[in-house]
Amino acid sequence: MSVEVISIILAAAGILITLGGGFLAGLAWVIRRMDEQFDKVDKRFDRIDQRFEQVDQRFEKVDERFERMHEQIGQVQSELNDVKVAVARLEGPQPRLILPR
Repeated sequence: MSVEVISIILAAAGILITLGGGFLAGLAWVIRRMDEQFDKVDKRFDRIDQRFEQVDQRFEKVDERFERMHEQIGQVQSELNDVKVAVARLEGPQPRLILPR
């Protein structure tokens, strides 16, 4: 082999090693940056999760109120039915249009 071919091979190998090293360094930098960003996002999600726990407790209180109101509305409906029956009894049967002979 001639000196020129050996120098071309060495130059190509040097270029590949340089590009490969640069690629690996860039990949390591991107991974480090992503880890930092994920840590920031995780901290934000933890804060938001704590807020949602407080909101969940408030929703549970509201749900309890709705359940009590639902029970009260059911009681009012049953009492209203009783009143309707009592009024119907007081009014008596409806007069017929055709009188029996």
